Parts: sequence; structure tokens; C-alpha cells
Amino acid sequence: MAGWNADTAAGPLGAGTVTLVEGTSFCISLPNGDIHPDQPHGMFFQDTRILSDWALSVNGQPVEPLTAQTKEPYRAVFAGRITRSDGYADTPLIVERMREVGIGMVEHLTVRNYSMEPVECTVAMDVGSDFADVFEVKEARVQRQWEESREVTPNGLTIRGRWKDIRKSVVVSSDAAEATARGFACRTTIPARGHWSVVLTVAPGSEAAAAVVRPAVGELSRSDRRRQEWVARIPVLQMGNRSIEKTLRRSYDDLGALRIEDPAHPDRVVVAAGAPWFMTLFGRDSLWASEMAMPVDPSLALGTLQTLADRQGRVVDPVSEEEPGKILHEVRLDVSSGLALGGKSVYYGSIDATPLFVVVLGSVSRWGFAKDTIAALLPNADRALDWIRDYGDRDGDGFVEYERLNDRGLINQGWKDSWDGINFADGRLAEPPIALCEVQAYVYDAYMARAWMAYDAGDAPLASELADRAVQLKVRFNEQFWMPDRGYYAIALDGKKRQVDACASNMGHCLWVGLVDDDKAPLVAERLMSPEMFSGWGVRTLGTDMGAYNPASYHNGSVWPHDNAVIAAGLMRYGFVAEAQRISTALLEAADYSEGRLPELFCGFSREQYSEPVPYPTACSPQAWAAASPIQLVTSLMRYDAHVSRGGFWMDPALPPSYGDLHITNAPMAGGRVTIDIANSVPIVKGLPEGMVFHQGHRPWLTELVQQAGLRKEN
Repeated sequence: MAGWNADTAAGPLGAGTVTLVEGTSFCISLPNGDIHPDQPHGMFFQDTRILSDWALSVNGQPVEPLTAQTKEPYRAVFAGRITRSDGYADTPLIVERMREVGIGMVEHLTVRNYSMEPVECTVAMDVGSDFADVFEVKEARVQRQWEESREVTPNGLTIRGRWKDIRKSVVVSSDAAEATARGFACRTTIPARGHWSVVLTVAPGSEAAAAVVRPAVGELSRSDRRRQEWVARIPVLQMGNRSIEKTLRRSYDDLGALRIEDPAHPDRVVVAAGAPWFMTLFGRDSLWASEMAMPVDPSLALGTLQTLADRQGRVVDPVSEEEPGKILHEVRLDVSSGLALGGKSVYYGSIDATPLFVVVLGSVSRWGFAKDTIAALLPNADRALDWIRDYGDRDGDGFVEYERLNDRGLINQGWKDSWDGINFADGRLAEPPIALCEVQAYVYDAYMARAWMAYDAGDAPLASELADRAVQLKVRFNEQFWMPDRGYYAIALDGKKRQVDACASNMGHCLWVGLVDDDKAPLVAERLMSPEMFSGWGVRTLGTDMGAYNPASYHNGSVWPHDNAVIAAGLMRYGFVAEAQRISTALLEAADYSEGRLPELFCGFSREQYSEPVPYPTACSPQAWAAASPIQLVTSLMRYDAHVSRGGFWMDPALPPSYGDLHITNAPMAGGRVTIDIANSVPIVKGLPEGMVFHQGHRPWLTELVQQAGLRKEN
């Protein structure tokens, strides 16, 4: 994901690795279900590895994997067999493991005997916990040695760890196996054609916590209840193209599993950035994901905004890069996570989260939340705009730029935050302070969003001031970032105000907000869809003719679904429908090769060269903005939008014929639920709340609304 791992990325998890996720908990294991401490595996809860060793053996033999299938994002079933010691290929002993992750983990283990004779078996599970920080595991640098103690009861094992003044524990219990100092063991005779079963429960903390993770017989687990509640509140989708329908449903499931609660406000639900390493709130990622998922559940965006607002910067702190009004880059829930960037649990090294906060608030304000709910966040939006003026624009040139405040922080602080992510056409690295093109786009959109919210609240002078500020930025941007000899925008201005002339995908974000001059848009669209940029699966982050291009790099030639979803929306805004359809179709076809789930990114090799998308080894999956991307792609082609304060719902579908007809029920709208049918590109909407009117066409852009309000004149 776009996180600090870009500078110090972990090695690949390994072929067949199984990742389960639910809220802040996640589990990474081998295909046979085992967890090995020398691998980046484990059961994690609130950024701590509570299980580092979970190794099953039968008669001293490990389990040979046969299959591992994920049933839900938080549940998987593993099948394996126990090899024979006498040299015969086939074995009568088959092992089944059904694992579910929640507040801890429950594993139902069954050993089946398919022979005609009873078999004596010793079933053992080695258990270990190193209480390592998620960063230590990810980077394979577990440094802290916890002082460990183990307490054994007949059916339970408690492992306690102490490091300095921090204490942690994990409780593992069994209903049929005896606890030992190493874990659990049971000697049993399995009847001919019979089986033996045990349930193992893992929970952080105490016995009381252990009771939480295992439901009573006949009851739904906490994870199942959460999923059931999520399914009840989101749209129900049917699509003629079953493959796309499967991808959208997978997106819904993944977003549901990635939801986490703010510990201080359990009623606020936000989206974690992605599994396995980023099951926590990231400013940029969570804002983008919730913006894209607005038609599915707008409350995700509201919860994200409220949670970020509570942690908005208040002081100047060079260590964490906090500044007054700044929106955080990441926050870690576990107070012992001092290994996060800057050595603190909150890190603020993001140049774009702050303007995006205002942009997303503008979107939320259109979806029908109570006026006082929006009004409560306006002071935070204004402090964010103050940060843009006082700290974001370091030199007063009207552009927002970044340079890290300490040597532990991110070198690059936009979404392409790998150390080599911003470079010139000849491959040279750009030197800070760096003003990224897409950051100026977000600032422009922040001004326009706040201008309309001001007008909506009756503050015409403020609305006029902000609209004028946006117009001036658009003029400056098109003068200083456009390269007429190249026919595209510079990715950035460097510390000497030189145009960083690499051809990169970033300029597509400028289309999304309307920052691109109309006469330049066709050239931008043409460049984005050129063979150098478009791989056949999506738009590359960097053109193949650029000096730093590498199809297997993180940001210099790879294909990111969220990036493409934004670009497709921008192309639709400027009327390049065929181009947007091409991107959308390519990405949705790519999802077919990963069971309907788009990963964080994949390699930028040409579709002509490789007939399947080439995976990027350390890509997060599921990942929030990748999960939301199919939703953004389809709703962009639907031209799906609402502005409740104006009493309007707009749609003008441009879905390709290959997508088939679309039927949606239970779609949230202005506090109600609507039904949408699209057949042959003709939309029918039923159940609109009182005061809402459906318009076939696209919603007037914010720029147009502000013009209509008479707040400013176009330059």
C-alpha cells in the first residue's frame, strides 16, 4: 500500500500464503495452515503478533498441504494429508482445519482416517508467541526479546511476555487436547473410517477475552455478526456480467472485513488501509477508500473524517512531522508501537491527506447527513486550509510542497512514497521541496469543496474568497506545470522550481478534479492511453520510455487499481468515455485472475507480453482503496452522484454492452434506500426520499455550481 513500507519493503510472503483479516486482527500462514516464527507469518491483534508459532504434526509428521480456500475474508478451510513413513504414496490420514479470525482466532481441527483399520495417532500443536511489533515482523528485524513465562492448565496455556514496563499475554485453550509447555497434544485411536476433532481458541489478554472469540453452539461468531450487519446496510447487486458482479461483491466483502472501530468512539467505523501490514487508519488511504465507497456506505467516510479530525495536528513536532491543522499519515492502535515512523504511534508525513480531508468532507456534505454533523467538522476543514496556507506552501509560491522534517520520515510524501518514486524523464531523482501535480489538484478541489459548503451555510463572502483562490491556483498550475513541447504535465516542481518532466500517471488525478485546462485535456488523455502508459491491464505509474521505468517496481511502471479508478473518473469528467471504458474493462478483467479481488498493485508488463497480470510480490491484499476501485470504476461509468441539499440524484449511464443490465436494491440515499435498474443504458430509479428528484445527466461540477451561485467569474 502507499505507506512507509515503500522505503523498507518486506520480502514476499511466499507462494500460497493465506491471509485472513477482520478489523484490526489478521492471520498469515502457510498453505497447510502452519505459522512459522522465521517467516513473516503470525496471528496479529492490534499490531502485535500474539501467535508466532502454530505448527501441527500427526505422529511427528507435518501436514502436507492439499488446498486452502478462503470462505470469507476472515475464514478459511485448509485440507492436507499426513505422509506415510513406509514409502507408500497414498495415506489414509487427512487433516482439515477450519480457521476463523476475530478478536483472536478459533480453529476447528479434524483428523480423518480413511483406512479400514483403526489408527493410533499423536496429534500435537506447537504454540509460541514473541509479541513482536508488526513492523518488526514485516521487516524481518525482530529485536526485542520479551521475558516469557508459561502457565499450563489441563486444557489451557497462557503465555505472558514482559519487555521493559510493557506486559502482554495470549491465552490458548482446547476442548479435547491436553495443554503442555510446548502447546497441546493428544494421543488417540481414530476408528476405521472415523475421525477425531478438537477446537483450539486463541485470544489476546485473559480468559475472559478467550470467551469472546468462541460463540456458543448455534450462535453466530462475532465476525459473522459483523458481516451480517454490514450486508444488511449495503446495496444488493445483480449484473448481467457475472464476472464483474463477482468482483463487486468481493469488494463489498473486503471493505466489510477492513472496517475497524476507533477505540475511543466504538460507534465510529473507519476503513483500515490493507492487509496484512496496514490494519490501521491511514489518512490518505482511508480517505480515498471511503470516498470511492460513498455509494455503498457513506457512513464510512463520515467515521473516517471524525476520527481523523480528533487527531488533527495541534503543535509543531519535527519527530512525528505534526503541524497545526495537518491530517495524519498513519496511526497505530497499540501504544507500544514505538517502531512506527518517527518513533511514535501517530505519524503525520503526508502531503495530501490534509487537502483530501476537505475534499471528502465536501462529498459527505452532499450525501444527506444532518447539518449539525457537517457543521461540527467545518472548523477542522478550516484548520486544514490554514495548514495549506501556513505550512503546506513553504515558500509562498502558491503551491503545496513537501520535505521531510527528520531522517526517519518518508522521503516522498505523496501517494508514490517510495524513496525513488519521483524522478525526471532521464531517471534522476527529484530533490525536495517537491510540489506534486496531483497535490495541487487536491488543494484546488479542497478550495472548491469548502467554497460550496460555505455558500450552503450562507457565508457568501468566504465562498467567494475560496472560489477565487481556486481559480488563481488553476491558472498558476496550467502555466507552470504544463510542458507544451511534451504535451503533458510535469509530475512535480522540484526544490529549484524546475519541471520534473517524467511522464507519470499523476496527471490523471488533475483530470478528476477539473484542474486541467480544456484545451490540454485531449493531449493528457492521449498520453495516458498511449502504449507507453497503458499496459493493456491499466495505466502504468510511469511510461516505458522513461529512464526510471521498471515494470516490477513499486511506483515506477507498475499498475495500481486505485490510480486507474481516479484516472477513469477524470476521463469521464472531460468526456473521454471510450478511454474510461477501456481502463475499467481492463482492470475488471484483471480481477478475474485473482478470484475477483484486485490487489494493491500488479506489475506493468504489457498484456501482449504476458496473457495474465503479473503479480507484484509484496502487494497488500485485501487493500482498502484497491477494494473500493471496482465500485469507483462502475459508478464513474454510471455517472452516479447525489447532492441532497440541492434535492438531486444524477445518473447518465455509459456502461459498455459487455457489462449487461444492472439491478441494485438497498442503495443508500438521503437517509433512505433506493432501487436502480439500468437496461440498455436507460436508468430507472425507485424509492427516492421525499424532496429528492432524479435527473438523467451528470451532476453539475462544483466549479459550475459555484459559478451558478455567482461567487466568481471564470478567468
